[in-house]
Amino acid sequence: MEDSREIMNVGARVLATIGVTRGLGDHDLKVHDSNIYIKPFLSCCPEVKVYPLTLYDHGADDVLVLGTDGLWDVLSNQEVAEAVTGFLANCDPDDQHRHASSLYTMAAQDLVMRARGTLKDRGWRISNDRLGSGDDISVYIIPLMYGNTQT
Repeated sequence: MEDSREIMNVGARVLATIGVTRGLGDHDLKVHDSNIYIKPFLSCCPEVKVYPLTLYDHGADDVLVLGTDGLWDVLSNQEVAEAVTGFLANCDPDDQHRHASSLYTMAAQDLVMRARGTLKDRGWRISNDRLGSGDDISVYIIPLMYGNTQT
C-alpha cells in the first residue's frame, strides 16, 4: 500500500482483514501484520437514501431487492436485476396470483439458488464457473407498486 490510510476493498472486507459489519465494535483490531488500526476506516453512521414511493408510478416488475452479503459478494447489481426481471417476465401476467407475495418469495428463492450455485467437482459454482457463496444468503424482494397510493 502506498498510503496507509487507503482502504483496500477485498470482497466485503476492510483492509483485507475483517468484514465491515463484524468490525464496528473492534476498536483495537489491527490489519494483519501491521500497526494500522481498522477503526478509522469504519463508521457506524449508515448511508440513508429516501425514495418517495408516491411520486412514481410502479408496475408489478418494479421491486426493491434486499439481500445479505452472501448475495452481493457473488452477484452484481446487474446480474440480480436481470435475474429478477427474467423471473417475473416468465410469469403469466393474467395469473391472479401474480401480485401475491408467493411470486416475490419464489423470485427471492431463485436469487438464493443463483448465489449458492451448484455443487461441482471443485465446490459450489455459479455462472462462468465462479465460486458460489459460502456465506449465509437472505433475500427479500419487495414490490413497489403498493406504494403508488397514499393511505
